[in-house]
Amino acid sequence: MIDVVKARAETPGAEQVQHFNNAGAALMPDVVLNAIKDHLDLEATIGGYEAANQEIARDAHTYEAIAQMINCKADEVAFVENATAGWCGAFYGMAHTFKPGDRILTAQAEYGSNYIAYLQVAERTGVQIDVVPDDETGALSLDALEQMIDERVKLVSITHVPTNGGLTNPAAGVGKITKAAGIPYLLDACQSVGQMPIDVDELGCDMLTATGRKYLRGPRGTGFMYVRPRMFDVFSPPVLDNHSATWTDRNSFEIRRDAKRFENWENYIAGRIALGVAVDYALSWGIADIYARNLHLAGLFRERLSEIPAVTVRDLGVSPGAIVTFTVDGIASTEIQQRMAQHKINVSHSTIFSTRLDMEDRGLDAMVRASLHYYNTEEEIDRFVRTLLTEIKS
Repeated sequence: MIDVVKARAETPGAEQVQHFNNAGAALMPDVVLNAIKDHLDLEATIGGYEAANQEIARDAHTYEAIAQMINCKADEVAFVENATAGWCGAFYGMAHTFKPGDRILTAQAEYGSNYIAYLQVAERTGVQIDVVPDDETGALSLDALEQMIDERVKLVSITHVPTNGGLTNPAAGVGKITKAAGIPYLLDACQSVGQMPIDVDELGCDMLTATGRKYLRGPRGTGFMYVRPRMFDVFSPPVLDNHSATWTDRNSFEIRRDAKRFENWENYIAGRIALGVAVDYALSWGIADIYARNLHLAGLFRERLSEIPAVTVRDLGVSPGAIVTFTVDGIASTEIQQRMAQHKINVSHSTIFSTRLDMEDRGLDAMVRASLHYYNTEEEIDRFVRTLLTEIKS
């Protein structure tokens, strides 16, 4: 369903490098790149404030495009400079509500930055962090989660697609459990948005955060946050300014009643406009078709890697996504990354500092992470495998 030739022709970097690092930062299509350049040129020509005023409609469209993509309303979306800023806005906005004995439930493959935030807030408030065990496939166990729910659980917070392991956690199943229990649910969707269809109603999450630079193929320094309106009365943003709140008189202020309460006034306007263009571009291909293509490529790649005796594929879950992780006997993951880069093949590596709980349990300290996207090709997979075999033998 994807015209790969067209997708690559519209991606300036596609013929310059073999890019298997889309979970890090994907290659931008030309329409996104041009959107950034055009707005920066406009700022340079007429001034930053004036350019923003001239492009109000295009700026506002970004919120509408994101809302269409994840099935929500535009006023439930906030633009943030990165997914971490959005996630921290949600989590630390709740932190003042925690007290000793309260519980946060999270997953075994939770991302390191998120877990560090849990630990910091636990030190400050006495909240307890409890990790939901995995099921036999390596995904979060819904049965275990249901059994762990009690009146002391004040938040369930998980990563939808962890940074390594190929896993897709059962986010919609988690949402059904949290909704029935009336517990707030924060979903880190950094590596699922753009890779697969996302519907916040189907997922049942109350808050969702994502970045622009990964599978959406947007610019760095962009991201967004979804907030279900009922959460406005549960917590407030940890930081406010003249954009997120109004100074109503000398001794009082009023927080705005939409998701923009999590924004700051000063913003990367060129990036925000380009993020909307990136979302439109993804929607023009069809997210379901993108996902089907991604699954095809990743499945083929795992098969080819599994044929190499020295390689062990480390992916988990019933249906692993577009992130493929593996180790090579006797060669460090960082060295594999460096050797492949010499052949203009981009991969990343994931260390124990990213998903400590998961990797400690599996006896791993690092893995090569190759993340494919719909503009990659079967021929690139062949070239990767040939190159890897040559490097292993050298």
